[in-house]
Amino acid sequence: MKNEFALAFNEVLEEKGLPKEVILDALEAAMVSAYRRAVNASNAQHVEAKIDPETGKVNIFAEKEVVEDVEDQRTEVALVEAHEVEPEAEVGSMVVVETTPDNFGRVAAQTARQVIQQRIREAEREAQLEYFNKQLGEIVSGVVQAISSQAVTLGLDKKAEGIMPRNQQIPGERFRLHDRVRALLAEVKATPRGPQLILSRAHRNFLRRLLENEVPEIYHGLVEIRSIAREPGHRSKVAVSALQAGVDPVGACVGMRGVRIQAIVRELNDEKIDVIEWNPDPSGYIAKALSPARVTGVYLDEHTKSTKTATVVVPEDQLSLAIGRDGQNARLAAKLTAWRIDIKSLPEATADALYKIQNDPEFADIAEAETEIVSQIEAILVKKDEGRPVTPEEYQVLGQFVDRIEGGIIAIHQAERTVELERIAKVQEKIPAAAFEMPLEELGFTERVTNLLVEAGSESVGELMVQMELDSDAILSLNGIGPKAMEKIETTLAEVTFPEPEIVEEEAEVEVAEEGEAEPAAETAEDVVEAEGVTEEAEAEETAVEEVTSEEEVVETAPVAEGEEPTPEEAVKEPVSEEEEEASFEEIFTLESDAFDSKAAATEFEDEEEIDVETRKKKKEKKKKFVEMEYDPDQDVVIVKRKRKRDEPDWEEDWDF
Repeated sequence: MKNEFALAFNEVLEEKGLPKEVILDALEAAMVSAYRRAVNASNAQHVEAKIDPETGKVNIFAEKEVVEDVEDQRTEVALVEAHEVEPEAEVGSMVVVETTPDNFGRVAAQTARQVIQQRIREAEREAQLEYFNKQLGEIVSGVVQAISSQAVTLGLDKKAEGIMPRNQQIPGERFRLHDRVRALLAEVKATPRGPQLILSRAHRNFLRRLLENEVPEIYHGLVEIRSIAREPGHRSKVAVSALQAGVDPVGACVGMRGVRIQAIVRELNDEKIDVIEWNPDPSGYIAKALSPARVTGVYLDEHTKSTKTATVVVPEDQLSLAIGRDGQNARLAAKLTAWRIDIKSLPEATADALYKIQNDPEFADIAEAETEIVSQIEAILVKKDEGRPVTPEEYQVLGQFVDRIEGGIIAIHQAERTVELERIAKVQEKIPAAAFEMPLEELGFTERVTNLLVEAGSESVGELMVQMELDSDAILSLNGIGPKAMEKIETTLAEVTFPEPEIVEEEAEVEVAEEGEAEPAAETAEDVVEAEGVTEEAEAEETAVEEVTSEEEVVETAPVAEGEEPTPEEAVKEPVSEEEEEASFEEIFTLESDAFDSKAAATEFEDEEEIDVETRKKKKEKKKKFVEMEYDPDQDVVIVKRKRKRDEPDWEEDWDF
């Protein structure tokens, strides 16, 4: 039967939910503290405590000095007692001996209770902090414990408490005590009183996690959430795209008859959610982001000096729907797409385009091209202002006019941007490359001036020199840069010097020299390849001759018809290419019928057919031979010469006629 200590120890383990080692360490530390208080030991003395978890017996070990006569039992031990622990102990050495006081268990229980509780609380806080750091950014579930005007307190796992501030709650949502609530763990702060957990139901990532839980395609990576724009309690927009062909991203998020999206809507207190398909084309993406409004045209101007702007033209009856209540739809679309969106009705866009080309000299060329249709556009706009009906054909004319004007304006801005980039490139060419690697702090400006220049976009000396060359007034216009500071900048830039890249030039010369030495080596390699090719051709020629001739009869005598002269191919002196070699053999073996002894040739081919496979393999394994054919006009025959390379330095020739 277990004793009381073991039962109490197991109860603490179950209640606190901590590892066994943590509780034992806390108990041992408490015993050490109790011993120091009981005997008034110094903190400099090394003291250890050992606890048996089965019996609860406590043993205290302390480091003491070995002496002949003990005067202070707290810090000294007799030589005889020290030899029982360590036989080699000497006077003056330090040994660790057991010094458990009598009746120490009851004394320790009274004095160490507070220490034990404190250590266990610290262990609980560390376990909570480690656990919730892993849960950061995920959805956690808790029970409402307290409700105030400032925040709602939720009881979470590990006996922790989470706080949901008012600004992190969904507007209009009401909680009751003991309600089970899900929220996003947005922040974990370590404090002396334990981890502080900040929960949120208004964060956009709360909607992201809900979608991942409800839509298996998102969880498994078939559908990706590209962007989320949310105004809690009112409306949210989610852009999704499919990562696998054949998957409908919007349909997967909505679910059959809207089951999946309705579950999320109920969790978010009936917040409206628009799910749109992400499009790599910004024009199509912006048009879908403004849904449920119908869009006529989207015109992107990325080359203006200000923020990139998208001008969206919608039919007149879709203007209020595109803007939304208090501009909510347009605002969410701008957050979703990261574009500044300017929404106009078709008549308004037409009037603005007409005003631009008539009053801005920059668009004089466009105005000249549209001279013939301007009067018609003005007449349609007057008709619209007077409240008279406008035909669909006239609306179509207005749409085409706006499309041409906006496209021309964008083309002009793009051309200006291209010229500006070319100008910047020319200025950068004049500045040494080392200037762009030198940080601005090396110029010796004050910290305030340096910070102002860095905030303006000049992080290196080269960038500052480019800006001064292009537009020095932009630097002078910075808040905090006066004439004296500007003069200091100009003087410093004029006096700054950059190290010449001598090492780089030497390396380049070395590389060039190495490349120059490598060329002859390449030529030599080519010569070797050609020589090997010639040897292979000679070997192929010999193999072809051996396949035709028998093992014993290597030389063939081919008489030439009268009145014929041997062709150049019949007197081969040196190896040639494969094509020429094939042609030469064709000509040699396609002579007139009376040039060969037909009976000898027939006998020869019959003998060759009777050679078994093993004999042919042995023939191929023989040493390579060099064959040379020459025509003898005196005897009117073709002489085949075979040369074999022996171990001797001289060549040996076999002559066969």
